[in-house]
Amino acid sequence: MTTNQPILEVKDLVTAFQTRHGDFNAVDNVSLSLTPGKLMCLVGESGSGKSVLSRSILQLVDKPGKIVSGEILLHDAHPAASSDKVETLDLAALNPRGSVMRNIRGRDIAMIFQEPMSSLSPVHKIGNQIAESAMLHEGISKSQAMERAVDMLRQVEISNPEKAVNQYPFEFSGGMRQRAMIAMALVCSPKILIADEPTTALDVTIQAEILDLLQNLKQTHNMAIMFITHDMGVVAEIADDVAVMKNGKIVEVGGVRDIFSNPNHGYTKSLLRAAQDTQKPSDRRIEIRRARPLGDPILSAKSIGKEFLSSHGFLGLKKETFVAVDDASFELREGESLGVVGESGSGKTTLARCIQRIHGIDRGELHYRNRAGVETELSRLRDKELQPTWREIRTVFQDPFASLNPRMTVSQIISEPLLLNGMTSKRQRRDRVEELLDLVGLPVESMERFPHAFSGGQRQRISIARAIAPEPRVLIADEATSALDVSIRVQIMDLLLELQHKLNISYIFISHDVGLVRFFCDRVMVMYKGKIVEAGDTESVCTDPEHPYTKALLSAVPITDPSERGTKVRHRYVADLSDVSANGSV
Repeated sequence: MTTNQPILEVKDLVTAFQTRHGDFNAVDNVSLSLTPGKLMCLVGESGSGKSVLSRSILQLVDKPGKIVSGEILLHDAHPAASSDKVETLDLAALNPRGSVMRNIRGRDIAMIFQEPMSSLSPVHKIGNQIAESAMLHEGISKSQAMERAVDMLRQVEISNPEKAVNQYPFEFSGGMRQRAMIAMALVCSPKILIADEPTTALDVTIQAEILDLLQNLKQTHNMAIMFITHDMGVVAEIADDVAVMKNGKIVEVGGVRDIFSNPNHGYTKSLLRAAQDTQKPSDRRIEIRRARPLGDPILSAKSIGKEFLSSHGFLGLKKETFVAVDDASFELREGESLGVVGESGSGKTTLARCIQRIHGIDRGELHYRNRAGVETELSRLRDKELQPTWREIRTVFQDPFASLNPRMTVSQIISEPLLLNGMTSKRQRRDRVEELLDLVGLPVESMERFPHAFSGGQRQRISIARAIAPEPRVLIADEATSALDVSIRVQIMDLLLELQHKLNISYIFISHDVGLVRFFCDRVMVMYKGKIVEAGDTESVCTDPEHPYTKALLSAVPITDPSERGTKVRHRYVADLSDVSANGSV
């Protein structure tokens, strides 16, 4: 049961960070309210101020940040949260380290963070971490708190909760860890839950389960939920209200259907347009295919297998073989974009590393036809023999910041593969760097800057420029857009398509996002536990999948239209050995 009376009101809030150039307002005169039984999605791209706003509510802003002005009014506060037992508290006026604020955190307002593994203690059992909050805020005994922990794990649908309370976080999957974080947040029955990008690091099927769980908990506990995200599909799936944030300001607020059907602000329109564009095949890709049909196969894999040996048990004496890639066969044609989709642990990245021979291949054959038309079997070659192939098969990695040397300038980063490939003339390298920066849409004058001076999207452009510097024929994009905001993601994929048109590059596009694969790729192969379980033309696979695992993936993708909420039938895949294809061929 909901009420129209807000339980939390943020009024004219300003949170600033001191810099040598003066104060920077990360939250700039923001006003919004949360209502019991309703879920508000706070949306915006990285750097818009979403997380700083959420941390300001709980007085958790890291120094040198501080609340400068405004009010954060918590209505109907728990009686023990204040010595005066008032019903309304201005959280902005409280001491961040004081007992009143500490009591509010976890009891009245709880928070779940984006990455559960870094938020959970690795050396304490799950049950103890959940029980600690109940013991601290409610003064109950440890045995009572552990009973509460078991009950909360049951509520968040973790199987066998009596066993789970005695396990450590590393024994849980990513989805189970996020459920444990939710159980920890709810153990004291808070009135408000703040969820800061809680599904960003999760696979699409696990994301769908977490979203369903939050919706159920909102109704059963009559909580007010602030859900922070940059994914407009998630917003369409779960939001009652939407607040759009840009450069520290709330630029638009309204009901989810009003925001999607009639957005007023240009920034909201651009977010929606970018999200909706990736729900269908790229018009530019279709144009490119009409202008230049696909060529002959340049890379072919036949029954590739890769295994890893793991050690566990006492002193690591027990050995176990893990099959990461199992009997995978496929072809990549000249000028083609081949998508590889599947959840974490399905073998996508291992397959990519086998293709580039970062990993050795245990079984099968890998044939590559180079620019001169000479075909080579790569699986048995040594490193020195592979160097010509490494010039023609390159990779763009997921995290552009981690993959760029912070101590090297852009010019040094991009010219490094040129130097390694024999271009010794400084003038030639500089000319090539200028040409590459122009190709990826960066100004030439940026070549002497360092990676930290660029945004995430710009850093990924630098990574792409470095990858194409030696004029490769095959580019492996390993989750190359997953760390980027939706509008930047579309820009990077459009850039990759233009480079394909100009340079006739073939792509192996690895992603767990089926929507992006549908937008970008000509063909797709779906991986599950190391096997290719389905493959074919992207549109055919996405509109009429055959394998039950593919159906489960597609059914979990949120639709970027709140008017269609609840119309999609969810399929859940339970592994069956008979479902896995015999040879994994494409």
